[in-house]
Amino acid sequence: MKKPVVSVIFPLKEHHVRILREAATEAEFRLEPLSQMSDPELAEITCLCGNPPASLLPKLTGLKLLQLNSAGVSSCYLAPGALPEGAELCNASGAYGPGIAEHMLGMLLALTKKLHLYRDSQRLADWTDHGEVVSIQGSRTLVVGLGDIGSEFGKRMAMLGSCVTGIRRTDAPKPEWLDSQYTLADLDRLLPEADFVFFALPETPATIGLMNRERIGRMKKGAFLLNAGRGTVLDTEALCDAVESGSLGGAGLDVTDPEPLPSDHRMWQLPNILLTPHVSGGFHLPETHDRIVQICAQNLRACLNGQLLCHIVNRKEGY
Repeated sequence: MKKPVVSVIFPLKEHHVRILREAATEAEFRLEPLSQMSDPELAEITCLCGNPPASLLPKLTGLKLLQLNSAGVSSCYLAPGALPEGAELCNASGAYGPGIAEHMLGMLLALTKKLHLYRDSQRLADWTDHGEVVSIQGSRTLVVGLGDIGSEFGKRMAMLGSCVTGIRRTDAPKPEWLDSQYTLADLDRLLPEADFVFFALPETPATIGLMNRERIGRMKKGAFLLNAGRGTVLDTEALCDAVESGSLGGAGLDVTDPEPLPSDHRMWQLPNILLTPHVSGGFHLPETHDRIVQICAQNLRACLNGQLLCHIVNRKEGY
C-alpha cells in the first residue's frame, strides 16, 4: 500500500518540520516547491499545506486535504470543481489574531498620538509641535467582524478603556469584554457613534464594497478607520477624499484596493493615512508561524486517521 504524500509549500523552521512529521508518521513528506514536481508527482499529493497557485489545482487529482496557511480564502479555491471531489478545504483561522491585533493597535496609537507626523518631522530635523492628540480611554470603538482578529483587537481596546461595540454576521452569545453586540443590519446606525471603526472581514460577495462612499460619510467627524481584513471592503477613493478633507481623522490600512497599491496612487502622499503592505499577518511574528504549523499538524493527523478536521471552510460563505 502506497504511503500518503504530504506537501508543505510555506516556509518552515527545523522544529516545524519535526512537529509535522510527528503528526503524520506514516506519510512521505515533500517540502520542495510545487513548480519542481512533475505532473505525476503532483497527482500523488494527498495533503497539501499552503496556498498553491490556481494554475496547479487541476493537477492535484489525488488531493484529500488542502490546508491553507492563510485565514482568508481566495476565490480560486472556492470555485466549483477547483478541488477534487471529496477534498476538504481548511484555513488557518485562529492563528493570526494576536499578531494582527497588535499591529493594528500600533497603527492606531501612531495615528491618534500623531507619531507618524513626528516621524516625518524627525527626518527633516524639524522641531514642530503637531497639536492636540486623541485618547483611547473614554472612546467608542466599533469592531466590524468578530472573528479571531476582530475579537483580539476589541479585547485590547476594551483593556485600554474604550467602550467596544461588535458587529457579527449572525447572533451569538456576547463575550464579557464586549459592551454591546449587533449584526450588519445595524451598521449604518452605529457608524456615527464610533471614534474608531475597525474592519476584520473576509472577502465575500456580501463584504465587497460594504464601506462605500455613503457609509464613510456616515462616520463621526474626526473618527479613525482601520482595516485588517480585505481592501475590497472599502471604497478607496471615498476614503482618500474623507481623510483629505478632514472629515475623518485618519486611517490605518494593512490592506488596500487595489493591492499592491500603485506607486502613483495619491494615498501614499496623504499624511493621515498610515499604510503597511499586508504584513500584519504572514510569518512575521514567530508565534503566528507556530500557530499555523500547529493547525496544519492537527489537520494532517485528523485527515490521515479519518478524524474530524478543524477550520473547515464554508465554501458557500467563503470563510
